[in-house]
Amino acid sequence: MKAAWATDVHLEFLKGDGFARFVAEVRALDAEALFLTGDIAQAESIEAMLRRVRAAVAIPVLFVLGNHDYYRGGVAEVRAMASALHVGDDGLRWLPAAGPWRAADGTVVVGVDGWGDGRAGAPETSTVQLNDWLLIGELSAAGALYDVAARRRCLAALADADAARLEETLRGVTAGAERVVVLTHVPPFEGACWHDGEVSNGEWLPWFTCVAVGAVLLRAARANPGVRFEVYCGHTHSPGVYRAAENMVVHTGQGRYGATFVRAVDIA
Repeated sequence: MKAAWATDVHLEFLKGDGFARFVAEVRALDAEALFLTGDIAQAESIEAMLRRVRAAVAIPVLFVLGNHDYYRGGVAEVRAMASALHVGDDGLRWLPAAGPWRAADGTVVVGVDGWGDGRAGAPETSTVQLNDWLLIGELSAAGALYDVAARRRCLAALADADAARLEETLRGVTAGAERVVVLTHVPPFEGACWHDGEVSNGEWLPWFTCVAVGAVLLRAARANPGVRFEVYCGHTHSPGVYRAAENMVVHTGQGRYGATFVRAVDIA
């Protein structure tokens, strides 16, 4: 299987011929599918952007949502929209709702959004402030901007729900599989939370690592030693590779506002 992969594309920030160049980069890879690992647009524009991408690349678009995709909206409303997309077009798939996708060679692709769940690094003393706390409806309503405890409770609940959903999905696909690809937005391990070639520090790790999803992935890898797991994520805008287990490698992708980085994923 050959796929094209991009993360943190922030399509609303592309200027001039930026979108056309993005599409050309995808098409040049002659891929079987396009993986998008979150931060595609914002709540008010993401549906239109996804439909535009799907029409332009003319291959299945398999995606998960990132924190920016909920900006100026809410988790529930954006996910309701995303859940309905594959009903009209099976090639436009928010993986948590649309379910696993199987490539021609039998590779199984699954996905979960993930959240920086405040369990890594030093959340109690972190001074990092993200726009998430203000611009995502559920987080703003919970008082996440000023109340760290409320922020952590809300994020942990979101992350735990995603992790449980992923665990159920993996249980259904690992039997008999040789290769499972997992798309997620937030790095699921501290070692995959890259920033400028190094692992992020304790200030940033709480909001850029999804410990709950990482725990699920490790359990799946250990329970299925004959399955090769490949995880693709983003969120940090810095690339890196981390081996989480003997049979699991995590790839964190590059991102930058106003630019896209499309990578070929050869799964053989």
